[in-house]
Amino acid sequence: MIILGIDPGTAVTGYGVIRVVNNAVSWIDSGVIVSDSSMALSDRLLRIYEGICAKISEHAPQRVCIEEAFYGKNVHTTLVLGHARGVAMLAAAQAGCIVSEYTPREIKKSVTGNGNAEKEQVEYMVKMILNPKAEKMRQDAYDALAVAMCDFYNMGRGALLSSVKGLSKKQAGAPPKAAPVSAS
Repeated sequence: MIILGIDPGTAVTGYGVIRVVNNAVSWIDSGVIVSDSSMALSDRLLRIYEGICAKISEHAPQRVCIEEAFYGKNVHTTLVLGHARGVAMLAAAQAGCIVSEYTPREIKKSVTGNGNAEKEQVEYMVKMILNPKAEKMRQDAYDALAVAMCDFYNMGRGALLSSVKGLSKKQAGAPPKAAPVSAS
């Protein structure tokens, strides 16, 4: 399975691609999609969209995961970031990929074991686990790889939860039935 992680931003969007084989992950590709701040927002979003579409075409991921927006004090910044997230989701959905979203806290906890980890701790764990090529790396690329790793670590849990949700309330809460006893 191939997973594409995305750390969205209108100036710099990070991407990270990992491969999952027999419950082990390996680095495939990572980098950034950069747009000039002097460009109109619509042109910047187009560049992000085309860049993500190119990576999806190149690597054919089954899953695309995106970091959720952090709601800070600046509403305008959060709104603009939402546009970047939207074009990333559109590119993934058009390609038929499964799309997942994770909060920064979920990503940090999955990768480091601590939801309050610093960026340097996340970067260190990504380096230790995936050993990406250094020339391909910027902070946004490390963050995108962390998003992909979070998706990998959470895939099993998601499958378990959806199988439990598929049970009726009666089945989920009922104790297991005892096997019939045969009289011999």
